[in-house]
Amino acid sequence: MSTPPAAEKKLPVLVREADHPRSQLASFGADRPLRLEAGLDLSPFQIAYQTYGELNAAKSNAILVCHALTGDQHVANTHPVTGKGGWWDIMVGPGRPIDTDRYFVICSNVVGGCMGSTGPSSTNPLTAAPWGLDFPVITVRDMVRAQTMLIDHLGIDTLFSVAGGSMGGMQVLEWCASFSERVFSALPIATAPRHSAQNIAFHEVGRQAVMADPEWRGGRYFVEGTSPRRGLSVARMGAHITYLSDTALHRKFGRKFQDRDNPTFSFDADFEVESYLRHQGSTFVERFDANSYLYLTRAMDYFDLAADHGGVLAKAFTGTRTRYCVISFTSDWLFPTTESRAVVHALNAGGARVSFAEIETDKGHDAFLLDEPELHGIVRGFLDSAARTRGLKP
Repeated sequence: MSTPPAAEKKLPVLVREADHPRSQLASFGADRPLRLEAGLDLSPFQIAYQTYGELNAAKSNAILVCHALTGDQHVANTHPVTGKGGWWDIMVGPGRPIDTDRYFVICSNVVGGCMGSTGPSSTNPLTAAPWGLDFPVITVRDMVRAQTMLIDHLGIDTLFSVAGGSMGGMQVLEWCASFSERVFSALPIATAPRHSAQNIAFHEVGRQAVMADPEWRGGRYFVEGTSPRRGLSVARMGAHITYLSDTALHRKFGRKFQDRDNPTFSFDADFEVESYLRHQGSTFVERFDANSYLYLTRAMDYFDLAADHGGVLAKAFTGTRTRYCVISFTSDWLFPTTESRAVVHALNAGGARVSFAEIETDKGHDAFLLDEPELHGIVRGFLDSAARTRGLKP
């Protein structure tokens, strides 16, 4: 293996990963721009992705997994930055509900991300420096349009399924609204057809935490050799609380002290829950870019399928022939079941084939990432049924 130039060695890990990811890479030149909803063309650009399993001869067994806000393409493999396992390897892999012995699974880093798809930490070809806030604002629809270009690049006409939770579920819904003819089945999990005012408010608090960090430097921290670690850490701490339920937090931590029997009468992390949140914040900044956090939270805020279709959600799915399985969790207060029911009602109004499951759990929004046997059984059963309908071999 060749030794990188000295200048490259000095670059932060995320900058190197943004331009030269340890993933498969699809590059699109000036002749194939990505037209953004903001009215601009992003060109050139690239998409980093991972694949698992084998594409069959008919190219009919491909499943696109869409990641959530703080995820990336490393869904079922060791993460090259953290060294940890994939973020959904409990769901994706040999013999798992999304079985890579049977399906060809694709997961791409979204445009605007920081793990190899073009985003604010990528190099701007006009300046030879990271984009920073010069990067155009993107939307969930832009993410999906980029994914269609990747699917075209892979020579796949129709996806057997598109699956994802949270922001990943928003991408699933956008696929079904904009490209339903290319989606045989869909699994939107723990998601919503639009971001609520409360969720936008939580995101704004996180963005302000990042931008209030003096090391943010107006988004130019890479160029100026700084890093808004504290601001991004606080943003992650606040967001992480929304991914859990009060019951889950109480069961795991309660009011237990951290490595002590009595309070210190200081502002140290006296409680276990405080130490836990600080750990979540400190580890997050090692693998995620602060500007990407701003861009991706804003993309979620702008997501509103009904508004994109004359204010009527059912119109987003008019004429759809996709098979749907919508899943929510009883303790998810970030994307409550009422949001999933709104999607189901809209699909029913459009005459779609749809099943719905509300899973009883106290694990909160993050339940879709955890060991939930009922979720795994539903996903496996839905995909098995869709596979039989499509004629895929067991």
